[in-house]
Amino acid sequence: MNQVDLAGRTAVITGGARGIGYAVALRMLRSGAAVALWDLDAPRLSQAADELSQFGSISTHVVELTDERAVETAVNKTLAAHGGHIDILVNNAGITGGNGVTWELDPQTWRRVIDVNLVAPFLTCHAVVPSMLEQGYGRIINIASIAGKEGNPNASHYSASKAGLIGLTKSLGKELATKGVLVNAVTPAAAKTELFDSMTQKHIDFMLSKIPMGRFLQVDEAASLIAWLASEECAFSTGAVFDLSGGRATY
Repeated sequence: MNQVDLAGRTAVITGGARGIGYAVALRMLRSGAAVALWDLDAPRLSQAADELSQFGSISTHVVELTDERAVETAVNKTLAAHGGHIDILVNNAGITGGNGVTWELDPQTWRRVIDVNLVAPFLTCHAVVPSMLEQGYGRIINIASIAGKEGNPNASHYSASKAGLIGLTKSLGKELATKGVLVNAVTPAAAKTELFDSMTQKHIDFMLSKIPMGRFLQVDEAASLIAWLASEECAFSTGAVFDLSGGRATY
């Protein structure tokens, strides 16, 4: 494993209790960062903290990410717990909302996916960016999806939310380009995490069939790229989208 230097940095990772978020937390702790995990699942947060605390400084915060006040409270508690600065924000939390053709998807489910996958990252950026601007430094990494580029059938809600997240990344990256705060996105193909539990086997097979490498993404592979994007070494990329699709992406 290559060493990425994140010493002295504080990272907020949403959805950090499991999956890619957990892997990113572990990688960042091993790279010297302090980590604040934001998640809605209190028991899993407690378990994650128990497992990860041996690797470095970690705090946990139960947050409903679609609630503006809850996000603002989490920012304040994180700043208090980690020396008054947040240097890295990883917008990782997301849901699939299950599978179905657009005209049969429940409108409330559709809205919830947009809220969690797109509105929540807006709210976290809205709350965290001012402190990054004050310190003149920040790294924001949004976890989008290859579905946001291509539009997966039977997942219009998920695809639309991730396409929106790509758009948010590009806009915010341009707005902050001269401020020392860089904003980038990654577009993974499917990684075999607990999100698979909400998908049909037919949809899982479809996603695998589209990956030229013939396998799913490993969470450690995602964590490696995300850790670099969170570092000072990433210095001239902003508003960019980094592929993690095993050869599926064509742009």
